[in-house]
Amino acid sequence: EIARTLKTTTVCGLARCQSGDIDTTARALEKARRSRIHVFLSTSPLHREHKLRMSKAQVLDAAVAAVERARQLCHEVEFSAEDALRTEPDFLAEVFSAAVAAGATTLNAPDTVGYTTPAEIAELFGYLRQHVRGADQVIFSSHCHDDLGMAVANSMAAIGAGARQVECTINGIGERAGNAALEEIVMALKVRKPYFGVDTRIDTRRLYPTSRLLAQLTGQPVPRNKAIVGENAFAHESGIHQHGMLKHRGTYEIMRPQDVGIGETRLVLGKHSGRAALRQRLESLGHEPDEAAMDAIFARFKTLADKKREVHDEDLEAIALGQDPEATGPWRIVQLNSTTHLGSASASVKLAHDAGHEASEAAIGDGPVDAVLRAIERATGHAVELTDFSVRAVSEGGDAQGQAQLTARHADRAWRGHGISTDIVEATALAALAIVNRIERQQPVREPAAVAHL
Repeated sequence: EIARTLKTTTVCGLARCQSGDIDTTARALEKARRSRIHVFLSTSPLHREHKLRMSKAQVLDAAVAAVERARQLCHEVEFSAEDALRTEPDFLAEVFSAAVAAGATTLNAPDTVGYTTPAEIAELFGYLRQHVRGADQVIFSSHCHDDLGMAVANSMAAIGAGARQVECTINGIGERAGNAALEEIVMALKVRKPYFGVDTRIDTRRLYPTSRLLAQLTGQPVPRNKAIVGENAFAHESGIHQHGMLKHRGTYEIMRPQDVGIGETRLVLGKHSGRAALRQRLESLGHEPDEAAMDAIFARFKTLADKKREVHDEDLEAIALGQDPEATGPWRIVQLNSTTHLGSASASVKLAHDAGHEASEAAIGDGPVDAVLRAIERATGHAVELTDFSVRAVSEGGDAQGQAQLTARHADRAWRGHGISTDIVEATALAALAIVNRIERQQPVREPAAVAHL
């Protein structure tokens, strides 16, 4: 299906150096406009002796036979010498030379076990380009694993030494410790293009959404501190850094979050944040305190920041309005129920207000989250437009807590809320109610408004 769908991309299939594998791969590529078969065979002494039980001559013959067969069945052939970085350089050059003569157009030197260093891989690629017969007619490729945490660094070193293809994966997903991370290599080439002198045709704005999609499909979350696509990649908490960022982005950011598909830089307000970042966030929330008020707000902010890792917008609203940032209300959840059946969901909520009255509503939605948001909207009378929704785990284990973060628009401004619970629907309800409470504290609504959809 992939081979049939893609029109401008070479579709490649991997095969062992065995006739059956090669023929099966060729059949899968029959509909491709441009096809490549990638054959591989171990070449290192360790693999030859213990895995293959083959001599150098046998390895050489098997590689040539596989490349010749593949060349008859597709447009391009790539040959990989598995465990190349632990293979004798002269024998590796001999195998690659034979592969070129047999019809290979791409030569891949994998660091199969993540053993090499940037200096070593650069030296090897330089050696191969000098000693492989027909080197000027082929593309050299790297394939690095991350067992020692150097997959990306080794890939960049290979590029610097002449590699013009890099095999890598989104989020660095792969065997054991993973492969070189595609997003890191792509952005390194883009940001440091004057140094490397090469680039890709990749639309870097798709990196973040693709990373998130893969994490969702595989169930492997992206670490918060992951370069390029991690939650903290464009987040700044240090007061010194935040002050610099407010003056000029280039002080602490070498690329724009928009370039990788992230909406904006996030200044995380915590115990390390300073007055400049706090004032900027307050102004974005519609507050412009004078110096005396700012002194009082900053003191209360620091007290709260010592108690919690991150101070959220609803906390700042309460501080700016002279309220207790750790208090809840005016709306509180008394009861919450949700059910899902045959693709639809329903939810009912019972809310209590500090003024002494209660409100109960039910709603149907596309899912339990959608249903509970609609029910809260009906019960409180506050109609807002949901613009962003995310959930992440904040603890581990079977009883792990999830944090829901919502961003919504109301009265031509953005409002943010968060909620934490072991139940995702409840966490979402708490986040939605945090937004409603902030709106009501500033713009009280006495009569239910017309229902709109969150």
